[in-house]
Amino acid sequence: MKLPVLPLIALFSLGWAVTSVISKLPQETVTAPPAPPPRSAYANTVAAVGLIEPSSELITLGSHRSGVVEQTHVKAGQQVKKGDTLVTLDTRQLRAELAVAKAQVNEAQAALAVSQAEEAQARRNVEFARSLTDARAMSDEERTQRELTLGTAQAKVKANEAAIQRAKAQIVVIETEIARSVITSPRDASVLQMKVREGEYVATGVASTPWLVLGDLSELHVRADVDEYEAWKVRPGCQATAQVRGNPSLAAQLEFVRFEPLVIPKKSLTGDATERVDTRVLQVIYRLQKPVPAALFAGQQMDVFIPTQDAQP
Repeated sequence: MKLPVLPLIALFSLGWAVTSVISKLPQETVTAPPAPPPRSAYANTVAAVGLIEPSSELITLGSHRSGVVEQTHVKAGQQVKKGDTLVTLDTRQLRAELAVAKAQVNEAQAALAVSQAEEAQARRNVEFARSLTDARAMSDEERTQRELTLGTAQAKVKANEAAIQRAKAQIVVIETEIARSVITSPRDASVLQMKVREGEYVATGVASTPWLVLGDLSELHVRADVDEYEAWKVRPGCQATAQVRGNPSLAAQLEFVRFEPLVIPKKSLTGDATERVDTRVLQVIYRLQKPVPAALFAGQQMDVFIPTQDAQP
């Protein structure tokens, strides 16, 4: 009796193939997420992404003058008062120009003294000529010449006086530029960002990257971006809840401050395939009520849940 060799080989090959395929299939295992997802405490809510900011908003400082930084007087995290010096620019050229302007004042004052003496002498000569009773004692040409000399001397006096005023005004201009080379704090605040060092160049105008940012951290606000399709659901004065990203158990109550009156294009993109780049958002400003959860910083994102009109907490 012959064994069916070929059918047995085919059956064995099929079993081996099925076993091999099954063993190479990806194994699905249930894993816990690193952090629980945020959940709203309201039955009906509007979800938004909030950004923590100082109550003063971010104050990006600029410079009145372009120049090289000579000295920085603060560092990130430092508290400053209104009028405190933050950065000093190099003023060596300005101080040299100031010395020249002061020398010009002295020169103009010396020239004024000379011209005043010449005027006094010319006036005496004219007065002497006018005091002569005998017309034959001095010719008419001599009298005319003395009158002209007096007028010229008076004009020199006025010119030198104007030169003094001009030189003094130049001193004021240079001293003002020296004062503008010292960048001071416009208000009581904290230094949030310091990206300039001694020897670096600071330019006037709007910088692509802020080099000095201030903010008042005595009170924190949350700027929530609400999609324009849901903006009509948000009521003025309505409180909200903010949860820390990565730890929803750290939540804070928010107090309504104001609406930003202008609806703006959405700036932060999540990468969602259904996201429209033409989405516009209404920005709602809230105040973080105390006590504030620990480890909250300006610029940090939070998940904001705003109850709608028919919501019940």
